[in-house]
Amino acid sequence: MEELINKVDENLLNEITNYEEIKKGAYNIRKNGQGIERKVTENVNIITKQDKPGINIYVKENTKFEFIHIPVIITESGLTDLVYNDFYIGKNANVIIVAGCGIHNDHHKKSQHDGIHRFFLEEGAKVKYIEKHYGEGVGDGKKILNPVTEVYLKKGSSMEMESSQIKGVDSTIRETKGVLEEDTNFVVSEKIMTNGIQTAKTIFDVQLNGDNSSTHVTSRSVATDESKQYFISKIYGNKKCFAHSECDAIIKDKAIVTATPEITANNVEANLIHEAAIGKIAGEQIIKLMTLGLTEKQAEDEIINGFLR
Repeated sequence: MEELINKVDENLLNEITNYEEIKKGAYNIRKNGQGIERKVTENVNIITKQDKPGINIYVKENTKFEFIHIPVIITESGLTDLVYNDFYIGKNANVIIVAGCGIHNDHHKKSQHDGIHRFFLEEGAKVKYIEKHYGEGVGDGKKILNPVTEVYLKKGSSMEMESSQIKGVDSTIRETKGVLEEDTNFVVSEKIMTNGIQTAKTIFDVQLNGDNSSTHVTSRSVATDESKQYFISKIYGNKKCFAHSECDAIIKDKAIVTATPEITANNVEANLIHEAAIGKIAGEQIIKLMTLGLTEKQAEDEIINGFLR
C-alpha cells in the first residue's frame, strides 16, 4: 500500500510550510486532488464541501492565536486540480492560516492547481494568511498555479496576506480581491521570481467601501532570462479611506515587467497613492559586494535574495 506521505511529499510540504509544524494545530492536507489527512480542534472545524471540491473552515469567535494549515501537493503529471476553500472567521478571533501548493512533475504532461479561497471575517476578527507556491521536477511538463483569493472584511476586522512564488512555476495568474467595510485594514505583501520563459500575472482589485477602511499592497519581483511579469492593481476609494499600492521590480537579461496602476477616488475624502519602480540591479551595488570578495554572480544573487526577503 502506498504511503499517504512519502519522501517527495514531505519535501514539497517543507518547501511551502514546515511539515513538523503542520500537525500542531488544525490542518487539511490535499494530495493529487484528494484530501488525505485532517485534524480539527475545539475551536476550528473543517468540513468537506458536498457540492464542489474543497472544504469549509469554521473558526469560533474569540479564538486566539491558533494555526490552521491547508497545504496542497501534486505529484501526478497530467493532473488539473480545482479546489474551493471557504474560511468563516468568527467575531474577535485571531488566527494564522498557512496555505500554498507544491508541484513535483518529472514527466511531460502539465500539472496544474487552481485554488479559489474566500475569507469571511466577522467584526473584530484578525487573520494572518501565508501562501507559498513552488514547483520542481526533471520533466518538461509544465507546472501551473492559479490562485484566487477573495477577502470580505466586516467592521473592525483586518487581514494580513503574505504571498510568495520563488521557484519553479511555469505559469501563474494570481487574483486577489478585497471588499472592505468601515474601520478595516487589508495588507498584502507579494514576492515573485521568474526565469526561463515563465510568465506571472498578478491582479489586485480592492473596494474600500467603509469609512476609515485602508489597504497597503506591496509587490516585489525579480524577472530574469526571457520571463514576463504583469502587475495590475485596481483600487477604488468609495468612502473616507486610505490606500497605498507599490510595485518594485528588478529585471535582467531579456525579461519584461509591466506595471499597470489604476486608482479611482469615488469620494472626496479618499486618499489613494500608487508607486512603481522597475529597473536593473545598480552597478555600484554589485561593485560594492565584489570588493568584499564575492564574484559578480554571487553579488547579483545576494542583492536579489535581499530584495525578496
